Amino acid sequence: MGIITKRRMVVAISGASGVLYGVKTLQLLRELNVETHLVVSKAGHLTRSHETDLGREELEALADVSYPINDVGAALSSGSFSTMGMIIAPCSMRTLAAIATGVSESLLTRAADVTLKERRRLVLMIRETPLHLLHLRNMQAVTECGAIIFPPVPAFYTRPKSLDDIVTHSVVRALDLFGLDAKSIPRWGETIKLCEQERVDA
Repeated sequence: MGIITKRRMVVAISGASGVLYGVKTLQLLRELNVETHLVVSKAGHLTRSHETDLGREELEALADVSYPINDVGAALSSGSFSTMGMIIAPCSMRTLAAIATGVSESLLTRAADVTLKERRRLVLMIRETPLHLLHLRNMQAVTECGAIIFPPVPAFYTRPKSLDDIVTHSVVRALDLFGLDAKSIPRWGETIKLCEQERVDA
């Protein structure tokens, strides 16, 4: 995992649908006092304009530090810049393919490559369906390199009452992978328990 001198996370937003996952990630990490370093792809900003009312500056203000996508000489491009890891929320299939093939064409994919080479945690909240064979092969490739594929799949056993409930639950579960207890959420076997009669009937 390398040396961690402070709680610092790289957050990336690529062009897949689901910018709200990135927004919620930044909000929850701020509540946890985790320093965030944000990079957003050009397609990510385009999707932001379609899916939210946030302007570019408003989104970037949610992070402690924000970087232009083409700033390949930024701190994130070096393994000596210590972080807890990186989460890409959401992660497009193009971004996945670039990471899987080691193509560091932007600061986003370079930062992901650095995360893998430094053996830090890389979580990809992929958003696509249906999947073809190249998608699956790319997922296998990054998994073999140490990344974690984390599709933001709704957990309906929590009985979500809003879109925010659904988004929050997925992001909290993703942050669990970094050892971060982001927020109290319904958890199976803890706050959510199946009654004994239902267990017998099953």
